[in-house]
Amino acid sequence: MFAVVRTGGKQYRVAAGDKIVVEKLAGEAGETVTLGDVLLAGEGSELRPTDGLTVSAEIIAQAKGEKVIVFKKRRRHNYRRKNGHRQQHTILRITAIGEHKAAAPRKAKKEAAPAADAAPAPAAEAAPAPATEAQPKKPRAKKAAPDAPAATEAQPQAPLKVDGAESEMTDNPVPAKKKASTKKPAADKDA
Repeated sequence: MFAVVRTGGKQYRVAAGDKIVVEKLAGEAGETVTLGDVLLAGEGSELRPTDGLTVSAEIIAQAKGEKVIVFKKRRRHNYRRKNGHRQQHTILRITAIGEHKAAAPRKAKKEAAPAADAAPAPAAEAAPAPATEAQPKKPRAKKAAPDAPAATEAQPQAPLKVDGAESEMTDNPVPAKKKASTKKPAADKDA
């Protein structure tokens, strides 16, 4: 179920279990507040009457918003004013809308290690061992000494032979000869 509530001059669409940040409300963390100004309520695409419907919420924390700098200036009048502002907020967790309550938050259960004096489980009931076991780490490769030849240097290779080719092919081909220029030589102007 969802509802649209108004608080602090703003409207919020909420459902059970949602967390919202609203303008400051009176109360300490852990207290329950009731939002009575419900504008709309419904479930799915069906709307419900809002007469007497309330939304209850738990205060999680009282906090401040981001700092806002207010700077005023009038050109050529030597007028500058700088102020800062941090808005007070209340963080709420919606616990119930009318009679619809939020499901309790699920917490992960920690598996306790079996006690040492407890009887060991029979082999047939024992859980299978995990398929992936931790592999031992491989030692890092040592860096080569500066006077030793590097393993990554290119080694000379035998030229490649191709059937029907007039010359041998290599990995590093020799650049082709430059073609003769097609431009005609400039004529002498003295003639």
